[in-house]
Amino acid sequence: MTSGNLTTPSVDRLIARLDADTAVEDSNACCEAVKQTLIEEIGGHALELPAEFTRPSAKDYARRLLHKTDRYAIVVMVWGAHQGTPIHDHDGNWCVECVYDGMIRVRSFDLIGAPDDKIVSFRKANEVIAGKGMAGSLIPPFDYHRIENPADETAVTVHVYGGEMQGCHAYDELDDGRYKRVRKVLSYTSD
Repeated sequence: MTSGNLTTPSVDRLIARLDADTAVEDSNACCEAVKQTLIEEIGGHALELPAEFTRPSAKDYARRLLHKTDRYAIVVMVWGAHQGTPIHDHDGNWCVECVYDGMIRVRSFDLIGAPDDKIVSFRKANEVIAGKGMAGSLIPPFDYHRIENPADETAVTVHVYGGEMQGCHAYDELDDGRYKRVRKVLSYTSD
């Protein structure tokens, strides 16, 4: 299902490729195939997203569903200047993220504690500044990260999830440097 029947020939081609990529059972192989597809389609300037998906939101970063099947979902996110997320997980879903336009900073973290603990600590594991056509994957249990636009210009990213992600755990920083785990319900941007 493509959201609102908004499609372009290049979106149709991306969907056909992702249909094949996600037919693989192994998460690592699936993510590697999806990552390669996104790099080729976006980095090669072949993918043209409908304009409706690349508009910033006045409230927060925009999250728009482009397409979903029973195996994966494609979500386009638009990041205004310096907008970002808290540390969060992907609720058990693998994800491949690729920069469509602009620049994004992704900070990955190692969890110190158990995934079900209400209060945890994190150790910074990696930081990447990514530009157009650069992609990375997050496969549980190594999916704790923060994503943000470090620039003054709008950035757009394409995320392919191993299922439609309707919620996740976000982590609010406490005064003592530890983090409180909270359930966050996710929705799509309508403006």
